[in-house]
Amino acid sequence: MNILVLGSGGREHALAWAVKQNPKCDRLVCAPGNAGMAAIADCVAVDVMDNDAVLALCQAESIDFAIIGAENPLANGVADVLRAAGILTFGPSKAAAELESSKAFTKEICDACNAPTAAYARFTELNAAKAYVTEQGAPIVIKADGLAAGKGVIVAMELQDALNGLDDIFDGAFGDAGAEVVIEEFMDGEEASFFILSDGKNILPMGTAQDHKRAYDGDKGPNTGGMGAYSPAPVMTDAVTQKALDEIIQPTIDEMARRGTPFQGVLFAGFMIKDGQPRLVEYNVRFGDPECQTLMMRLGAQVLDALLACAEERLADAQIHWANDHAVSIVLAAKGYPGSYDKGTEIKALDALPSDSKNMVFHAGTKTDGDRLLAVGGRVLNVTARGDSFKEARDRAYAMVDLINWPEGFHRKDIGWRAL
Repeated sequence: MNILVLGSGGREHALAWAVKQNPKCDRLVCAPGNAGMAAIADCVAVDVMDNDAVLALCQAESIDFAIIGAENPLANGVADVLRAAGILTFGPSKAAAELESSKAFTKEICDACNAPTAAYARFTELNAAKAYVTEQGAPIVIKADGLAAGKGVIVAMELQDALNGLDDIFDGAFGDAGAEVVIEEFMDGEEASFFILSDGKNILPMGTAQDHKRAYDGDKGPNTGGMGAYSPAPVMTDAVTQKALDEIIQPTIDEMARRGTPFQGVLFAGFMIKDGQPRLVEYNVRFGDPECQTLMMRLGAQVLDALLACAEERLADAQIHWANDHAVSIVLAAKGYPGSYDKGTEIKALDALPSDSKNMVFHAGTKTDGDRLLAVGGRVLNVTARGDSFKEARDRAYAMVDLINWPEGFHRKDIGWRAL
């Protein structure tokens, strides 16, 4: 098969790495890709938000199967365009992608299928939102309704922080994503990520992980797109997992089908778990980043078989085979991220690192300049390792981090502290 992975981040590099291992993959194309993906695939420049350009690329490269990595092109309807042209595609329709592109829509779905989640209210006007927050008090959670690159959520522990956050959102901090806000009750507990494949009717659990959203050690600093992750998530016990499937995931899939917008792709559910009860924090309609990197390390070549079964609507007969192993991914980011940061700094010594089924560096914001590897994004590298125990995987990942020569980068030193 000729396979396309659409995107350029660490998540897409990890997907491409796993897909490449499967003998069904005859040729792998990544668009636009990055420096790491260029080592294993043919990278082709394309604007992922130009649906016609993506379709033209698929036709020119005789793509048999398209895997859509990121949320923005999905919310833009690229999966609909490719399917209409007869190209087998992994990723939800524009209508189904509203589960991520609109937090208010997700709340409507939860109300309709009685899925446990935080109490909430919706606002399109600043003064009304401020009055509600003042009445409710802190802690409280403020969310920009639309897509905000994983950074449109403010967990305000003090009332003034909530009011300041509302000012920022309505002043355009997240662009059009902040035209409406969803204000939620603060849920305490332990967070975990659960990944489920759905072909529109059937579901197949794909694994659990835990992310670290804050920029600095001790879960301090601003929210980011994620500074590291590990899989599996110990808090997702068999009992919690079954509750999540029965009370949240399957009812959501059933409600989407009832509305005539069946969900086909990967549903990434973020849960808050307390006293053995999961409640939905949010849905994403693509793999998490950096959670995806840990899942791909653990799953390897069988990922392609699972994604094909999903796209071909035959998940009822599909299986995923898990080893009793662990994976840890540590993000190296440019100093200053998630604020302003320098671009074009050089990364050295990656060639000295191992690259195999237990040790990988997945690229995100990188490009090559001759023989030099340059950092061109905020989150730049995902150093990922697998081991028989969590500690083995973590130690292996940090040992690799220590070998990288990039003074302009930083990373958290406490990834996996919950598991420890």
